[in-house]
Amino acid sequence: MSHTALIPSHRKPRRNASTTALRAGVAGGVLSTIAVAGAAGPAQAEPVTQTIEMPTITAGLSTTVAASAEATQQVALDLETQAQEDAAASSAAKDAKKAKAEAVRKAEAKKKAAAAAKAKAEAAERASRDAARTTLQKSTGSSSSGSTSAATTSYSTNATGSAASVVAFAQAQVGDAYVSGGTGPNSWDCSGLVQAAFRTVGVDLPRVSQSQSTAGTQVSLSNLQPGDILYWGGAGSAYHVGIYVGGGQFVGAQNSSTGVVQRPLDYDMPTGAVRVL
Repeated sequence: MSHTALIPSHRKPRRNASTTALRAGVAGGVLSTIAVAGAAGPAQAEPVTQTIEMPTITAGLSTTVAASAEATQQVALDLETQAQEDAAASSAAKDAKKAKAEAVRKAEAKKKAAAAAKAKAEAAERASRDAARTTLQKSTGSSSSGSTSAATTSYSTNATGSAASVVAFAQAQVGDAYVSGGTGPNSWDCSGLVQAAFRTVGVDLPRVSQSQSTAGTQVSLSNLQPGDILYWGGAGSAYHVGIYVGGGQFVGAQNSSTGVVQRPLDYDMPTGAVRVL
């Protein structure tokens, strides 16, 4: 090859002006965009000075807190109510116990007072009866024809055997007190006296007047004998009984006001009579 021949250049071919201008424009636009973004960023950024509210979470939490507070308040109210109820119950129990003790004390005092009054009345009645018997004995000793002794003699002579014992027992209790359910020896009810009188001759009668009114043979009031049982009310449903002692009289535990008395039949006319002896 000739030394004068053209040797190809190894330098890069030069870009044409249009390509160079296009690439410069693109680069400039990118840089401008970055510059604008950088300038705009710091200008809009502000330091955080308040809590950002979260509507959904905050509302739920508020409801939960309110419910918890309400439940706590209700528990406190329940505890306070229970404490008040316990205190009231305790106070009521103490008051009831105190009232019961006071009632028992009053009942005991009343019972003692009643017993004392009864004992005093019985003592006075016995003293009066003893005085009357003393007077009667003196009268009998000084006069053999007194009306009282004549009547007593008439009753005694009319009763014989077991009937006489029944009559004598009943008359010996005249002046004793009447007590409901009483069976002696110093206080009686009507059937208790009749039962005790017949027991002295070995006859065991029922305890109550209803049964005693059917314990023997029914007899008319016009055919009475000493020792017959008199009853008031129906046979089998009698409410009162006594013992006929002869001479148109009977002995019976009448009531708490009179006690055991001897009275004529017309004082309280019986309904019927039964004969046991």
